[in-house]
Amino acid sequence: MAAQGLSARRGGPLKGTVRAPGDKSISHRALILGALASGVTEIEGLLEGDDVKRTAAAMAAFGAGVERLGEGRWRVEGKGGFAEPVDVIDCGNAGTGVRLIMGAAAGFDLSVTFTGDQSLRGRPMNRVLKPLGEMGATWLCRSGGRLPLTLKGGNLRTIAYRLPEPSAQVKSAVLLAGLNAAGGAEVFEPEATRDHTERMLRGFGAEVLVTEEDGGRRIVLPPGQKLRGTSIRVPGDPSSAAFPLVAALITRGSEVTVQGMLLNPLRIGLLETLGEMAPTSP
Repeated sequence: MAAQGLSARRGGPLKGTVRAPGDKSISHRALILGALASGVTEIEGLLEGDDVKRTAAAMAAFGAGVERLGEGRWRVEGKGGFAEPVDVIDCGNAGTGVRLIMGAAAGFDLSVTFTGDQSLRGRPMNRVLKPLGEMGATWLCRSGGRLPLTLKGGNLRTIAYRLPEPSAQVKSAVLLAGLNAAGGAEVFEPEATRDHTERMLRGFGAEVLVTEEDGGRRIVLPPGQKLRGTSIRVPGDPSSAAFPLVAALITRGSEVTVQGMLLNPLRIGLLETLGEMAPTSP
């Protein structure tokens, strides 16, 4: 986290301004959508941790032009789709990355093998594989849906999928696959999850319809969507911003400003909780 004049004497109040690092979930999506789009996507504020760098490398392997221009500044030149990689896609420890990339890759007539570090290879992928399989994708993997996994995509059919449990990753994988499904895709989530993918798809020119139903949300991606390159400024991660915010609140006399923090209503649970904890006037 970048600090700009943040200071504190021993035992004294915190004073100053900090900027939260880029949101990891949005960073993954910016790279993937940029690679799926036609044209150039300019990204600022990208989180440059290993997970996101693995996704950047994967997008290059699928045929996109991926270039780092400076700290947090990246340029992605998408070709309007994925080409078959010549090597295995190693996602390291990036669970979000591999699940979203699987969804995106399932829409194309290609075979791709995914692997990761020891931790990622131990995590089951069944939650994502189930809807992708219903759409027509096939795969070969270790028992329990674990990596290494070879996915065969292409010729996907439409799906109306009800999430058995809240998962922004599964929802996003289905929507990304739906970009190249014959009839698009529809997802019903009984409980609202972070909606980065829906918002960012719109930013890339896609039509996404969202309605509130039965206490949940129905997300419809009509068929025939084409993505266009755009410019993205990745906002600061609320989870990272939580540390200086809470530190300031528990230290009397502190005053800390967090710049550029993501304020998506589905990602500000901490702020709402802290507001509820605020003392009321007598």
